[in-house]
Amino acid sequence: MAPCYAMRTPPRPCYQKGVQTSSPRDSESLSKGGGKTLLDAVWDAHTVRELPNGDTQLFIGLHLVHEVTSPQAFSMLREMGLRVRCPERTFATVDHIIPTDSQRRPLSDDLAEAMMTELERNCREQGIRFFGPETGQQGIVHVIGPELGLTQPGMTIACGDSHTSTHGAFGAVAFGIGTSQVRDVLATQCLSLARPRVRRIEVGGKLAPGVYAKDVILHIIQRLGVKGGIGFAYEYAGAVIEAMSLEERMTVCNMSIEGGARCGYVNPDETTFAYLRGREFAPAGEDEKRVIEWWRSIASGPGASHADRVSLDGREIAPTVTFGIHPGQSVAVDARIPRPDEVRDDERAGLEEALAYMGLTAGAPIAGTPIDVAFIGSCTNGRLSDLREAARIARTGRVAPGVKALVVPGSQAVARAAEAEGLPEIFRSAGFEWREAGCSMCLAMNPDKLVGRQMSASSSNRNFKGRQGSPSGRTLLMSPVMVAAAALRGCVTDVREML
Repeated sequence: MAPCYAMRTPPRPCYQKGVQTSSPRDSESLSKGGGKTLLDAVWDAHTVRELPNGDTQLFIGLHLVHEVTSPQAFSMLREMGLRVRCPERTFATVDHIIPTDSQRRPLSDDLAEAMMTELERNCREQGIRFFGPETGQQGIVHVIGPELGLTQPGMTIACGDSHTSTHGAFGAVAFGIGTSQVRDVLATQCLSLARPRVRRIEVGGKLAPGVYAKDVILHIIQRLGVKGGIGFAYEYAGAVIEAMSLEERMTVCNMSIEGGARCGYVNPDETTFAYLRGREFAPAGEDEKRVIEWWRSIASGPGASHADRVSLDGREIAPTVTFGIHPGQSVAVDARIPRPDEVRDDERAGLEEALAYMGLTAGAPIAGTPIDVAFIGSCTNGRLSDLREAARIARTGRVAPGVKALVVPGSQAVARAAEAEGLPEIFRSAGFEWREAGCSMCLAMNPDKLVGRQMSASSSNRNFKGRQGSPSGRTLLMSPVMVAAAALRGCVTDVREML
């Protein structure tokens, strides 16, 4: 497939099977140990030009598309008489609106069927590869990109979804964008963006049993605040991050946006390269050797200059649960919900609003809070490793009476792998429902919704008012194992008691 660059001088951004690329520009200046962070190295390699307003016209190496934010963007292209500039760099799937109980066509919801049909039409007309349910590769956009090897170190990645920062786990610079920006990338393969500063967050030490990547990122957001990352890219590092699998790193990077950061990333290392090896769109043979050399070179070295640094001790992190209406309102599972007089003045009104909405009592322990629904899935925690860990807990008992428990794999590939290991049988035997791949109850743009004032233990990423489908529904965010524990006990439970 021929190369496609929306610029006079092509960047040297990434490797992708079937798309010709070159060695990185100024490779000597990007060598590890230099003064650049990974973000600056990748940004500079993809810069088309600096704009008069101070923003950068940035080439986008990979554009991921789904059915919710793309229809209007494609319509705008038609109105302007334009075609997709680089269809070989654009890939689509369906995830937000697709039901997880049955994906038989036509879909039972007329609007969902219309959105699916529109995406299929747009992909067919524009020559975009579409991973629909019939391909066996459908799934949540931030799950299938990595598992197919589309997501690679050194890339710039854009998608019309807030949690595109997930792909930063590979050492990519990945942005969630709005519909008008989706149009811009479709038309030009470029975006106008302000370069963020880089905050390095080092998590040292070692996590205790029962503590997972979800607890790490909830702890970080609780410490730095939901607005603490504004203007920053978060660079995650330290012994805890280095010891994580790629799937765990994806969980951490996924929720960077919940801390206000523009994106989050982890420098590529041997764990990264091993994950990508053999995947459909990843480099192979001599290409792999050549590209890995560049991937190593873009990592932030000891001499890299960061705008800010934060150090945290992984040994101090416990299983963590949100109690409020944004991801920063969380406590350790063995702690108590804070009282208004225990928080900063600027947090007091938000805490009082959260307690009133959630129906929780200041000073009460979070453990023991009853739940009605348990949801394991989402782009944050719907991967195979998440399901394996949750199954460890599920096999110890049965879902408590009155609790509805769902397990939704993040992709068809995840579902197949889980089935090969017998995980669906474990969950079903414990009283969980095993579903088909999709976003499901994370944002409830499909039939999976809370009803009334139901309380949900959820492995997803947002606990905003009404997020899971009911205007009065309530969400407690936690790790998949904590969700499984809550499902069995019928209330928020310290999973460490069950391990």
